[in-house]
Amino acid sequence: MTAPVRFPRFFVTSPAACPYLPGRSERKVFTELKGPHADALNDALGRIGFRRSQTVAYRPSCLDCTACVSVRVVVDEFAASSTQKRNLKRNSDLVATLCRPWSTTEQFELLQRYLGVRHPGGGMATMDEIDFADMIEHTPVTTYVIEYREPSADGVTPGRLVGACLTDRQGDGLSMIYSFYDPDHTTRSGLGNYIILDHIRRAGEMGLPFVYLGYWVDGSTRMQYKVRYRPLDQLGRNGWERMPAAEQDRYILEAAQGRGEDGTPGGGRKDGLGGASEQFHIAG
Repeated sequence: MTAPVRFPRFFVTSPAACPYLPGRSERKVFTELKGPHADALNDALGRIGFRRSQTVAYRPSCLDCTACVSVRVVVDEFAASSTQKRNLKRNSDLVATLCRPWSTTEQFELLQRYLGVRHPGGGMATMDEIDFADMIEHTPVTTYVIEYREPSADGVTPGRLVGACLTDRQGDGLSMIYSFYDPDHTTRSGLGNYIILDHIRRAGEMGLPFVYLGYWVDGSTRMQYKVRYRPLDQLGRNGWERMPAAEQDRYILEAAQGRGEDGTPGGGRKDGLGGASEQFHIAG
């Protein structure tokens, strides 16, 4: 007989400046992920909008704002747009490898280039190699790093690393914790979108119904890329519901006009990660 999962203790952070919407503050509720039931707890919390950062699961708990909305792609019903089909074809030669969650200097250097262009001045810009190792390796759940490399000349040695994603395997889907890629590649475009498309394909092959994209924030330029994948479920007061097609059409149009992750560079960040020990403080 399986022992029951112990109900976790939850904590709330102090209010801080919102990294997504100027002039607003953010607050998070969080709990520790540890012990033999960490995977089960992460699965349960993921279904109600929590995200993982190292050994902590968190979700927004802002007093006067509900702009952060958890979203997930419905894998079985996903239909690639013409732009996404071209992206898949353009990048189909990339070699994707499922790696254990162990950081490398090559990954860290790629992350630095990515942050310098896509998220300059963001919360992760000051990360050093130790911080990066903590982000990748401190996980109590089933986690991978999926590397995306160009084919090598000899077909034997690893090719150039152009993208990577820290990914959790949950009971009902893949949760994309953090992805990064070469922001200045001269012959490829849409690498960030390709990584999401590959996760949708991968989840389908694994028989998993969803790909969790984290939080979508209307009004935050760095979050608009998430609405490009349809159909999209969003978590609201009544649970997970399908984003209305007309509403998603409008958001996709706005993203195509330069509001997406592959648009003009700027500040800000994606779903906040970095050092969990700096973000979350648990009383002894």
